[in-house]
Amino acid sequence: MSTSVESATTITDDGAATRTAAMQQAATLPVRRRGRRSYAWLVPTLYIIFLMVPIYWLLNMSFKTTGEVLGQFTLWPHNFTLENYRTIFTDPTWYRGYINSLLYVTINTLLSLGAALPAAYAFSRYRFLGDKHFFFWLLTNRMAPPAIFVLPFVQLYSSVELFDTHLAVALAHCLFNIPLAVWILEGFMSGVPKEIDETAYIDGYSFPHFFVKIFMPLIATGIGVAAFFCFMFSWVELLLAKNLTSTGARPIASIMTRTASISGYEVSLLAAAAVLTLIPGAVVIYFVRNYIARGFALGRV
Repeated sequence: MSTSVESATTITDDGAATRTAAMQQAATLPVRRRGRRSYAWLVPTLYIIFLMVPIYWLLNMSFKTTGEVLGQFTLWPHNFTLENYRTIFTDPTWYRGYINSLLYVTINTLLSLGAALPAAYAFSRYRFLGDKHFFFWLLTNRMAPPAIFVLPFVQLYSSVELFDTHLAVALAHCLFNIPLAVWILEGFMSGVPKEIDETAYIDGYSFPHFFVKIFMPLIATGIGVAAFFCFMFSWVELLLAKNLTSTGARPIASIMTRTASISGYEVSLLAAAAVLTLIPGAVVIYFVRNYIARGFALGRV
């Protein structure tokens, strides 16, 4: 009898000790996790600071004079000035460069999407002889460097009197943007069931009505992503835009590379122009940020 009581007491003590040890271990886990989480913010914070330093330095230079920029190292402007921005907004040579850039970028984006939408639909819905090879050939145009097309484009556009026009730059950029837009849109269209097309035809929809009213809203995310990439490539591309224009349609990037005074480049003026050049891209990113996130989630961006 006493032996049974002692055994039961021993088992009870062992169970209590085990529970106590488990509770102590569980109590230490949140502390360890909190210790790990307390440093989790450090890496992304340092990365964001690393990305923001060039932008801050560009802003810092834009509010200085060229003499202060070249004369001494300062973390902020000692002689704050808005003269650089006033020059850009009042000098036609500068602000027309922004207008020219926006014009041909908009034309290119509309042309690229207008050509890519039916092409991507054909690749996603139909199978024909050489379809995969043709699709690969489109992508090879995107892989080619723009430099190899400069001479043919200059010769061709000079012959048909398109040189130094917004349409010339827009058409040249289509060579690179249409394949990219087709590739992006084909992925989104392939994710839409074909039964939707068949149901629309049974209900009496014509193809244009079905495509505009039903199909395009279903791939609005893909259209937004494709428009973003077309806009950004055309906005930052310099080689073709610079060589296909001279005075009438010269973009802002070309003007920035040719701006110099007797004493050399106006560094602070170029910094102000660069700051203003960042704004259109930032605005486009703001409006299509949700579409881009969905594109990454679908694996096509």
